[in-house]
Amino acid sequence: MDTTGVLDEALQRLHGSGPERLGRLTNHAPMAVEALSARGQAGSVHRWIDLYARKLEEFPSPVEPITAANWRTALGDPRRAADWIGYFERETTDRLWRDVLAQWWPRLLPGMYGGSTHPLIRVGHAVRTLLASESTAPRLTELAHGLGYWAARHHPVAALAPLPGADSAAAALEAVPSLTERRGTFPDRLDRVTGLPVWAATTRDPAQARLRLVELVRAATHRYATHGHGDATMLVHAATAPNAVLRTLPALPPELWAASLRAAWTASAAVTAMYAPDTPVPFAAPGAITPEEVFERARIHGDEHVIKFTDTALDVADEPALTAALRSLHLSEPLR
Repeated sequence: MDTTGVLDEALQRLHGSGPERLGRLTNHAPMAVEALSARGQAGSVHRWIDLYARKLEEFPSPVEPITAANWRTALGDPRRAADWIGYFERETTDRLWRDVLAQWWPRLLPGMYGGSTHPLIRVGHAVRTLLASESTAPRLTELAHGLGYWAARHHPVAALAPLPGADSAAAALEAVPSLTERRGTFPDRLDRVTGLPVWAATTRDPAQARLRLVELVRAATHRYATHGHGDATMLVHAATAPNAVLRTLPALPPELWAASLRAAWTASAAVTAMYAPDTPVPFAAPGAITPEEVFERARIHGDEHVIKFTDTALDVADEPALTAALRSLHLSEPLR
């Protein structure tokens, strides 16, 4: 983890920008710079922001302060993003951040699918930094921005029919039925998902839930190598969303872990249903390569989804995961 102060400088630089642009596209910069810093690439952070800056928009205007009495009426209202961020900035200033997270996690978890799961992923990056290092003001503010964005984009899924499942995460992902109609935005497609295979639904033990979540992240990461061509950008979320949950578990009470697993499975499986192709395309890594070399290639490539997916692949840390990361480089346009 970066101890040079560069990450804090970068977060302060970015907190003047809003969580989205063009009305619905996510600002990925805070997540990408956290990944770069966590992987020993703090020296490239400001240069990366310079390249990404054209995708940033001004911080939105507030509407009305959110309080303990009125928060329910503002949940899921993207117009209230500034209000929600302000609320969580106050909360993380006045209280321990772990207490704030534990209180709001079960409230926000059912709506983790809003914003194409990006708010959850942003929280996962923020929590990783807070768990690994000092709780500086910019890092606490980053958690507040992530939680506020999540609350503003809170979007539950409709009741899903339980379909025949499988014993493993990999087999369950393979059993996910593809949508017959694939036009439209992420929310449009999500509304068309009516059923998903049952997997890990009966898990209640926290330790077992964590192991199942590790298995899911690994399976989704591996699967990208052969199925990422369905949508190079959106399919990374089948792995990065559950990994954000996995990264957050150590900061949460264990009694929340099983529900977190179930929500993560729904997110990963829904993304698979919406974007994964029916026919895999084999992809072979070009010879032996180290995790450090793979991440260096991702840094040079610069695409925000490539950086974040490669960061997740390094968490999995096996050869198929590194192959999947290289596949993301081949499928995505570099940041220029």
